[in-house]
Amino acid sequence: MAAPLPAPTHQVEQVADDVDAVDVPWQTIVWNDPVNLMSYVTYVFQKLFGYDREKATRLMLDVHHKGRATVSSGSREKVEGDVAKLHAAGLWATMQRS
Repeated sequence: MAAPLPAPTHQVEQVADDVDAVDVPWQTIVWNDPVNLMSYVTYVFQKLFGYDREKATRLMLDVHHKGRATVSSGSREKVEGDVAKLHAAGLWATMQRS
């Protein structure tokens, strides 16, 4: 007969996935819509995010051709503000975790 195994002397504490998720940045997604002109979307990206014309145009073309573009990222509070600004400008935007 085998000898019984000794009882563990310590326990390993599992860290919840939510703790790691706190550090995951959020993204602002702009979606294609049939209303806004491409030039206006480019203008909004330049004014709200300070992007140069080339980057703003590239993002606008992603929205137009791919249906969406990630235009900013950061903390939840920052991205919520970005989404609100885009809504105020008449663009369709949402937020999601990266």
